[in-house]
Amino acid sequence: MLDRENLDVRWNASDALRYASRMTDSRGRAHERPAGIVEYRLPGDWQVLAGRTDAANDYLSLELAGPRDLWFHIRGMPGGHVVLRVPEGLAPDRATEELAAAIAAYHSKARSAGTVAVSCTEGRNVSKPRGTKPGTVTIRKERVLKVWPLSDEVAAGWRSDKRG
Repeated sequence: MLDRENLDVRWNASDALRYASRMTDSRGRAHERPAGIVEYRLPGDWQVLAGRTDAANDYLSLELAGPRDLWFHIRGMPGGHVVLRVPEGLAPDRATEELAAAIAAYHSKARSAGTVAVSCTEGRNVSKPRGTKPGTVTIRKERVLKVWPLSDEVAAGWRSDKRG
């Protein structure tokens, strides 16, 4: 039997950080969130996650992204993997997809370029070849979106955590 009077529950800052760092993968399982993931909230309450490290990119692309989530990456140069979470029964409009693609362009070496090509595919079409280094994936069934990278000011406005 539970003795409620002697139950000692402490919630401290480290517990709060540990809780906030947990994310749920496409199958509803909680995972520790690796460092280097940036979260954005777009109009319509769409969630976009961007990786800034190889480990974060692997986690986003292979663990977190669901089969229907949309995956983005700049074409032909280094950059972060970006995942647009797509809830069951919903589909993002073209403007939302283009914003997510602009976030992918922002998290790439093409941040200061003009119009750039960004690959887009469903999460089910992203895989990791055996033996490749962290952050390396292959994709199938890509679409290419031509977008301008976000500016620093616009990116800061969409960030959920509002850190620089």
